[in-house]
Amino acid sequence: MTQATLNGEVVFSGVGLHTGEEVTVRLKPSEPNKGITFIRVDLPESPVIPVSSEYVIATERGTTIGRGEVAIHTVEHLLAALSGLEIDNVIIEFDGPEVPTLDGSALPIVEEIKKVGIRKFNIPQKTFRVREPVWLEDGDKEIIVLPSADFRISYTINFPGTGIGSQFLTLTLTPEVFEKEIAPARTFCSLDEVEALRNAGLIKGGSLENSIVFDSKGPYGNCKLRFPDEPVRHKILDLIGDFMFLGSRLKGHVIVIRGGHTLNIRMTRKLDELRQKTAAYYHKSLPVANEQLDIQAIKKILPHRHPFLLVDRILSIDPGNKVVGLKNVTGNEDFFLGHYPQYPVMPGVLIIEAMAQVGGVMLLSASDKPGRLVFFSGLDNVKFRKPVVPGDQVIFEVEAVKVKSRMAHMRGKAFVEGTVVAEAELKFTIPEA
Repeated sequence: MTQATLNGEVVFSGVGLHTGEEVTVRLKPSEPNKGITFIRVDLPESPVIPVSSEYVIATERGTTIGRGEVAIHTVEHLLAALSGLEIDNVIIEFDGPEVPTLDGSALPIVEEIKKVGIRKFNIPQKTFRVREPVWLEDGDKEIIVLPSADFRISYTINFPGTGIGSQFLTLTLTPEVFEKEIAPARTFCSLDEVEALRNAGLIKGGSLENSIVFDSKGPYGNCKLRFPDEPVRHKILDLIGDFMFLGSRLKGHVIVIRGGHTLNIRMTRKLDELRQKTAAYYHKSLPVANEQLDIQAIKKILPHRHPFLLVDRILSIDPGNKVVGLKNVTGNEDFFLGHYPQYPVMPGVLIIEAMAQVGGVMLLSASDKPGRLVFFSGLDNVKFRKPVVPGDQVIFEVEAVKVKSRMAHMRGKAFVEGTVVAEAELKFTIPEA
């Protein structure tokens, strides 16, 4: 899947569910790798709040983001619309403190986006693939994420004593499934919650026009459900929006029992912590006992220096057999100044160079070879399988095929989150010191 933005500007207005204030929202196209940013244009200096779990400041009956004294309430439906349609890069301007609730679902936003269309970039989406089970519990609430090739959600709710009762739904998320099965689902509450919510200063903009209220028998008033299980579908909608705070497209099966915004955000933070770990999390081939080298140790072995030192850490060395290293690709790399600056992609030749440097560390780290140089003598079977972009952590695994005193033949692969992005056979000569 490739990154996407809007093909034009989207504007909608309405009343916020909790604040009751009239707000106009403008969604504007953005460049690749910029992500989603919120801007309060009604405030001095137009403060910006990025979509990141570190800026989530409240999760009571909705997800609120904030930075300093600035806050934007109830962002989950808007984020769900963007996530469901696989839109990654948008600038969102607000002239007030809350996303309008509209009809209580994400469908009106989806319809406005489809009017202007979606523009794709030839740059892959950032994805996070779960490699082992992750779970959280809070009393009778539970959320589990299991490995999966897709973004799959299985959700169970239980509201005893109300017309909602117990509901369950499982699905694999695609834009088509989201638009037809999830986006129309409206926010809801039980009749006995209404007074408590109002006393807490919430739902000032709530009405039967933008919310479903359930009494003990079913929907209150003349409300007609869009789906027999509309509440569990709306819970899935909320989860999809909240999981945008992960900052990457999730590849995993999310199983939720009686969840909510608080548990959703706690899970995005836990997943983000896992994503920030070193390659040992993704790369199961690392030996249990390994020797690690930081950048200072690498400089004592390799002659390369900025901007051509392309290895940040050696994670493991099995002398004479195998070495694993990593490079953190950042947006301020020198080569991005001239290599597609508007659509930054790491040059393939530099991926191979970094791979060779990792192999060179193993060759030169032996005690009898300090100070010697290593030169390419050949490359075979070079394949580039996926672009590498800012924010990626590239893991290089290089194995020795044949190593002699003055020559070496090695086989290398480069991974991003466990997916091979490049591979090659590397041949070196090692001149006498």
